[in-house]
Amino acid sequence: MAIREQIKTSDIEMKIRGLMMDPVTNMPMIVLKDIAGEAVLPIWVGIFEANAIALEIEKTTTPRPMTHDLLRDTIRGLDAMVTKVVVSELRDDTFYAVIWLDRKGETITLDSRPSDALALALRYDCPIYVSQQVMSNAKVSANGSPSVNPEEVRRWLEGLNDDDMGRYKM
Repeated sequence: MAIREQIKTSDIEMKIRGLMMDPVTNMPMIVLKDIAGEAVLPIWVGIFEANAIALEIEKTTTPRPMTHDLLRDTIRGLDAMVTKVVVSELRDDTFYAVIWLDRKGETITLDSRPSDALALALRYDCPIYVSQQVMSNAKVSANGSPSVNPEEVRRWLEGLNDDDMGRYKM
């Protein structure tokens, strides 16, 4: 746990555009889209994390609390709330995130996997941000891959319609 006081103005507000299976790797991915522009950011996640996100996107209730529901209830029980999540870093093709909490006026940040941060963001209906540095590094990372044309991937992701981003199938 760490306390941070400065909010970065270079963070880009995003929304979850969809959850889908990557047709190449057959792994689940979350597609984030810039709310003010056309930038998209795919983040590959594990099957269990994708399921937790899909349950919340679809507003499916379970007979007992799932892990992210337990986290939400624990945070509430501690008289705190999630105010935002930030995908803060991309290092060695791995994304990192920070969950921002407010507890009685005190800002608390928690390191997190993006999938867990996004699952909590959905449960709190709070803003999702991606740092400008992550967006830049993601483009550089994609440009470094000989088998993927980043411009084609960007066009493909931006061109997906609601049916393409349909229900995530387990």
